[in-house]
Formats: sequence, C-alpha cells, structure tokens
Amino acid sequence: MALTACGGGGEPSGSAPANGSQDTGTAGTASEELRQVTVGVMPLVDLAPLHLGMDQGFFEDHGLELELESAQGGAAIIPAVTSGQFEFGFSNPTSVLIAASRGLDIKVIAPGGSSTGDAETDYGATVVLPGSDIDSAADLEGHSVAVNTLNNISDSTVKEAVRQDGGDPSKVDFVEMPFPNMVAAVEQGTVDAAFLVEPFLTAGLNQDMEPVFWNWMEVSPDLMASTYFTTGELAEQDPELVADFQAAIAQSADYAQAHPDETREILTEYTSIPEEAAASLRLPRWSDEVNVDSLQRLIEISSEDGLLEGDLSVDDVVLADQQ
Repeated sequence: MALTACGGGGEPSGSAPANGSQDTGTAGTASEELRQVTVGVMPLVDLAPLHLGMDQGFFEDHGLELELESAQGGAAIIPAVTSGQFEFGFSNPTSVLIAASRGLDIKVIAPGGSSTGDAETDYGATVVLPGSDIDSAADLEGHSVAVNTLNNISDSTVKEAVRQDGGDPSKVDFVEMPFPNMVAAVEQGTVDAAFLVEPFLTAGLNQDMEPVFWNWMEVSPDLMASTYFTTGELAEQDPELVADFQAAIAQSADYAQAHPDETREILTEYTSIPEEAAASLRLPRWSDEVNVDSLQRLIEISSEDGLLEGDLSVDDVVLADQQ
C-alpha cells in the first residue's frame, strides 16, 4: 500500500523511470531540446498530479524531462536536494520547515496535496474503535496514539488538536509505527488511537473505526499537507528552470483537480494501491498556488512543539514569486 505525504524517514531506493508522455509531434529533436531534471519523490497519493502531468506531456511542453528518484521520506530527499543531487524534491512542509530552521538552503516552490476542508471528503483523521472512551481530542490524555513519524507533522497536528480542545498534549503517548500497521494495532488494542491518511483512512473507516478529529482541518481548513521544494541557490542561478517546473506542476494540479477519475486510475500505476481501493479513497485537494497562511500556521505549531531552531518566517522558506 502507498505511503503518505507525512513520510519523514528512509533512504533513496533508486531511480524510478518516468511515465511515458503523450506524443506531442516533436519526435526526433524533442528529446535533445528537453532539460533533464531529477525530482525526489515518494509513492504517495499526493503525487498523482505529477504523474498525470508527465502522462499529459505538460512537463515536455515546458521543456523538461523528469527523472524520478524514489525514497521513503523527506529525510532522504531534503539532503539530496540541498546537496545538488536532485534539482527538486517533495516532502511534507513540516520537514521542510525543520530543515530551513537548521540553516539548510531550502525554498518551497509549489503545493502538493491540501486538505479539502470538509470532514465528508478530507483525507487525514485520528480514529478510534467504536465504543471507545475517547470522544474528543482532549480525551487523548493518558492514551496512546500511533503516528508514522515522531516530531513531525503527524504528532504535531494531533498535539494542536488536543491543545485547541483544552487538553494537555504532553500527556499523550505517541507510538511510532508504519501506516500499514496502524489499523490492526488499533483493532488489537496495541494503541488506543491512530492518525490515518489515505489509503489507510478508508481502510479504517471500512472497519467501522470512528474519526475523533480531522488533523489537517484542526490546524487550517485548507492546510497544505505536502509541498515541492528546491534550493535558494538554484532558484537564483536558474530562475527559468524553476519557473518552468512551477508552471508544469500548476498545470498538472489543475488537471488532476478537474479529472478525479484519471487521478484515481493513475494511482494504481505508481503505487501499490489496488483498483478497488483507489476507486473509493478520499483524494486531496490540489491547488496551483502555495498556501502561505497554511505554512504560517505550521510554523506556529511547530515552534510551540519545539521542532524549529531559532526564529523562522514564511519569507525564509517560500520563494518570493509564490508569496
């Protein structure tokens, strides 16, 4: 099953060949004219627009040929980008904020997936078994919650929900485990609750698990839960390259938002999500603009949780043309 945008660890696992693009009628010389760039990616639902854009030829239209380098999380992708091994990378924004606060030259250039702002359709929630004594975020005090990565966006959003509900997040016991293990862990009583994202959220809901709160929406109704980034150095030295990538990603996001059936279909091509699951899971909302207010909220809660070193502002991490 696919991982999610919350992935925080892992090492690169080798090159993942790009999906074939449609013939644009420029065979022969087209490949010689395209600029080859490497993008660090993960097998996530949030990345569907990237793959759709490659299939539709949007990146070729902007003079780019993408090589996708697969990793399990942003902890491997971020240093590969800042060292110049990859031109662009993908991660959850909290990992990017942490890296920037530690002095790494990193700039957010485009959004990945975002909250839908609607509990009927959103794709991330903290769930419990039916009949649990946990009815609200504050009730998590003294209970265990599974998250995929400690000290990152998963437990940070849980803590914010507990705070907003009048509880003490320091009294919540967070247990790190892979997303594929969480539904069974809740069923077996290994943990009292779990933060699930797609496709695992739908799997849990199909097992009659009950959402206590919707993590993204607790922070911001339109939270940008994943993002594309590069270095400030590359943006300064080759602004045209970065602008072309941004334009292709924006076009791809608009296409994915307008074509949900194609989006679900392509999930089965680059992830291990079965067709039946892809047909019913909740999709993120895709936007063509960086949500600066959302990033500011993440800076605020990350600072409160002690994840950031020193003072950090949106201006420090977002490319100027995206503000």
